[in-house]
Amino acid sequence: MRSGVIAQKMGMTRLFTEAGEHIPVTVLKLEKCQVLAQRTADKNGYTALQLGAGLAKVKNVPRAARGHFAVSKVEPKRRLAEFRVSPENLLDVGAEFTADHFVPGQYVDASGTSIGKGFAGAMKRHGFSGLRASHGVSVSHRAHGSTGQCQDPGKVFKGKKMAGQMGATSVTTLNLEVVKTDVDRGLIMVKGAVPGAKGGWVLLRDAVKKALPENVPLPGAIVGGAAKGTGDQDEGGEAPAEEAAAAEAESAAPEAEAEAPPADNTQSEGDAGDDAGKKGDA
Repeated sequence: MRSGVIAQKMGMTRLFTEAGEHIPVTVLKLEKCQVLAQRTADKNGYTALQLGAGLAKVKNVPRAARGHFAVSKVEPKRRLAEFRVSPENLLDVGAEFTADHFVPGQYVDASGTSIGKGFAGAMKRHGFSGLRASHGVSVSHRAHGSTGQCQDPGKVFKGKKMAGQMGATSVTTLNLEVVKTDVDRGLIMVKGAVPGAKGGWVLLRDAVKKALPENVPLPGAIVGGAAKGTGDQDEGGEAPAEEAAAAEAESAAPEAEAEAPPADNTQSEGDAGDDAGKKGDA
């Protein structure tokens, strides 16, 4: 089980395929999504990572939270969340996620806070058909009708669908396909709609009802570090840049030693004659 990420919803757009078909996508942006703390089984009873994303002004952060960020040695964050992970997929505190944490074609689950609609009636909130348009019904065409029973039980059961607050609740959408990622700009483009308004925070994690692709980075894609499980070679079959540079330096060292001229320990004829003259005078 890998860690998810905290992303910010930027809006919706569309992408075109080579065949000319357009795919509606939601653009999610990673903004300094870093690991703040680890939760281990020995200390906390479970294994998880606490992440933070976005930047918050120090004056708006409580003193206790400032100490928590100071211990992690990261800047104050606007949004915090925990993700359950396997013990082998724990990451160091301060590690920053990149957009290639998810690969194109992978399925993810997105959790966010839905757009608030305010106080809504039963027809808008639950899809009721309303009362009849004639035959004795007046004024109450959009009412929800009877809400209870007779004297027994003589009450309205909890959870009865009625008018009330609509929206502004936590919603999770399953099995959304990742269409494209942009590592330089930190963008993840997901097919379809994602819960929440523009600028809202979305928790993005691997789909629980779909198989995880083999080419996903393990334990995750982070800045300045090679992820485990991706192999010793890149997608193109070439060795990483650092290993290639080291190998090139080692191969160049013997050639440099071979090309260097041997040390000149012989003296010239003029120098030898001067030395002999000095010995004769002595």
